[in-house]
Formats: sequence, structure tokens, C-alpha cells
Amino acid sequence: MSERMEKECYLMVDININNIDEYKIYIEKVKPMIEKFGGKYLIKGGEIDAKETNLWKPTRIVLVQFPNKISALNWYNSEEYKPLKKIILNNATSNILFIEGA
Repeated sequence: MSERMEKECYLMVDININNIDEYKIYIEKVKPMIEKFGGKYLIKGGEIDAKETNLWKPTRIVLVQFPNKISALNWYNSEEYKPLKKIILNNATSNILFIEGA
């Protein structure tokens, strides 16, 4: 296994929810799916004390740790996730980042 594959990968999402009822459906279904791909929630919302917001002002941050980038992208691009991705795209606006760890 290459060194690149062994780096942890973090999914960071900043999300503004437009339809809370649909978002609740998404949350209920996505958590076990993320766990199936090796993901672990580190942050799920919570108060944000933003000090420097020159690029964007965060609204709601979600942070998920995956064992590596391949696992993270396998989840994001999976057939299983496609219907949930459609729910979130239709009911929220967001920034989604995949960030490799050290």
C-alpha cells in the first residue's frame, strides 16, 4: 500500500440547510453509510466562534474522519450515496472539502 493511501482523509462540510425535514431524512440515512465506509464523525454542528472569515463565513460545520482518501471518495461516489446526495443538493447549499491528513 502506498504512503498516499495510508493518509487519513477528512471530509469537511459547511452547510446551510433550506429544508430541515428533508435534512433529517438525510442525516438518519447517511450516518450508517459513512460508518460502513470507515468514516467517523468528529464534529456535527455546534457553536462556531469564527475569528477570520475573509474567504467565507461558516454556518454549520460537519467533520468526518476516513481511514484514507480512497475510502472517503468511494463513499461519496457510491451508488448507495447517490439518492442521498440528491436530497442534500436539493435541500441545502454547502461547501464540501476532502482534506488529507499529515
